[in-house]
Amino acid sequence: MNKKLCRSKNQFVAGVCAGFADYMGWDYTFVRLIYALLTFISFGAGLIIYLTLWIIMPVEE
Repeated sequence: MNKKLCRSKNQFVAGVCAGFADYMGWDYTFVRLIYALLTFISFGAGLIIYLTLWIIMPVEE
């Protein structure tokens, strides 16, 4: 089975974190928490990464 990384329809903002959580088989809340912490620690660099992934990642079918 080939998994494809895509934005999830179980979204809070754009579905990037939820799509990554689905792909890895992790909990949505865990991924969102890790993302928030990394964004805070990196002084907002996570926001640029999130916006880039929002544009690049296809939406789940």
